[in-house]
Amino acid sequence: MVIVNFNGGMLLGECLRHLRVQTRRPERVIVVDNASRDGSADRLENDYPEIEVVRLDRNLGFAAANNVAVRRAGEVEWLALLNPDAFPEPDWLERLLAAAQAHPECASFGARLVDAGDPGRLDGTGDVYHASGLAWRRDHGRPIASGTSEAGEIFASCAAAALYRREAFCEAGGFDESYFCYFEDVDLGFRLRLLGYGCRYVPDAVVRHVGSAVTGKRSPFSIYHGHRNLVWTWCKNMPAPLFWLYLPQHLLLNLGSVIWFTLRGQGSVVLRAKWDALRGLPQIWRQRRQIQKQRRANDGDIRRTMARNSVVLARFARIRGS
Repeated sequence: MVIVNFNGGMLLGECLRHLRVQTRRPERVIVVDNASRDGSADRLENDYPEIEVVRLDRNLGFAAANNVAVRRAGEVEWLALLNPDAFPEPDWLERLLAAAQAHPECASFGARLVDAGDPGRLDGTGDVYHASGLAWRRDHGRPIASGTSEAGEIFASCAAAALYRREAFCEAGGFDESYFCYFEDVDLGFRLRLLGYGCRYVPDAVVRHVGSAVTGKRSPFSIYHGHRNLVWTWCKNMPAPLFWLYLPQHLLLNLGSVIWFTLRGQGSVVLRAKWDALRGLPQIWRQRRQIQKQRRANDGDIRRTMARNSVVLARFARIRGS
């Protein structure tokens, strides 16, 4: 079990209290603290002696801190990730592991996220990826009664509460540390798909999720990283035939995003994100060569798992970020 903390405040303790009552207790709990300044990690050793605390001397970001924990975990079979603002139901881990045993073709499993502030509303039922490069949490904001209740395939798991097969996680290269945070779970999910692994939604693995508790929803920080990393994810992972097929949609998405956020008074931050995305493309292109060289899934398999309809035009205000 891996938790990355940065100024998690009281949320971190609440998360750990929920882990203590799991019907399937994690064998190890590793908390990586990203140089928090709020004292949220100061009493962990005394209050939770069963956990392992890794204190970093600076904030490495969500992606790198998770990779630190994975390396420390060693030769385990499963990696369960949980955000400090995610509070799992007692059978959450047991349900995920049962699904993993039943579906060996899958390398990752996503939970049903419920809005912690409104228990009758969903926060997400797995990540959707559009051919243009946009990603969002399925059923985000919908009443539970009208959300997806059936188990099944999803494009990627939201890393706020997810289970990964460690061998596949490492084969894919883990989280891309250049992302810092936001979109890193979609990017990893894409690379796992390119390697031929599936991803499954487990609706009876339930977590109450606050969401953007530290960075803030649609904050300049989340907009910048989300929109920069959106470009990198698409350019790095989209297979060549689909790359050229959907390039016009990708360009239109980026142009539309700039217009949308400019009208909202946030044009400068999204423009900086897109500029920095372009500046980083030489490195991304080098990564792309290696990723595509290792690809085992065919173009049809990848295309089948992506959304391709016009719903993307209504999603500008829901760019990935949680």
